[in-house]
Amino acid sequence: MSAADQLGHIFNRCRRAAKTAGRKADAVTLVAVSKTFEAQAIRPVIEAGQRVFGENRVQEAQGKWPALREAFPDLELHLIGPLQSNKAGEAVALFDVIETVDREKIAAALAREIDKQGRTPRLLVQVNTGSEPQKAGVEPTETAAFVRRCQEVHGLAIEGLMCIPPFDENPGPHFALLRKLAGELGLATLSMGMSADFETAIELGATHVRVGSAIFGSR
Repeated sequence: MSAADQLGHIFNRCRRAAKTAGRKADAVTLVAVSKTFEAQAIRPVIEAGQRVFGENRVQEAQGKWPALREAFPDLELHLIGPLQSNKAGEAVALFDVIETVDREKIAAALAREIDKQGRTPRLLVQVNTGSEPQKAGVEPTETAAFVRRCQEVHGLAIEGLMCIPPFDENPGPHFALLRKLAGELGLATLSMGMSADFETAIELGATHVRVGSAIFGSR
């Protein structure tokens, strides 16, 4: 199937999973992860109706999205990969949602750029639910304190949490942990679930699922 056909298939699976979980069919936003794919591969998916996309790297996104956004002004772009503090200005200028706030240095840099540019992307804190040393994200036990520092010290409006569970573990407990943390903090947005496990994430309360290979194919 083409990427546009795959998009329709994934979209229908999202709606079915939401309904099965007793949620509204449109309760979940599908973020099509377009990292490593060129504009010509992305355009048919946009033309098929998809409007929300995720990218891992600021520099890569800068190379393809300005022209696409000029052609399709209603696109929403999410940064779902680690953010370097020296790229904070470019990230604030380009992205509508930054899902990977995870360090004090990043929070401070984003606060400065938001104030400087007058642009306010929505912000999520990334949680390292598996406490993996090689992975970005705040430790679960430190999440509440970090979110509060973002809000109270840096003046950031944190909207929700994001996680990437360990690839070799059952993702369910990680999604449940993220939902618990968000509930305790009164945060409404949960970005969790990818191509292999997005239906489980929806069952456990995901508001956004990040699906790439199941739409665009293998990288």
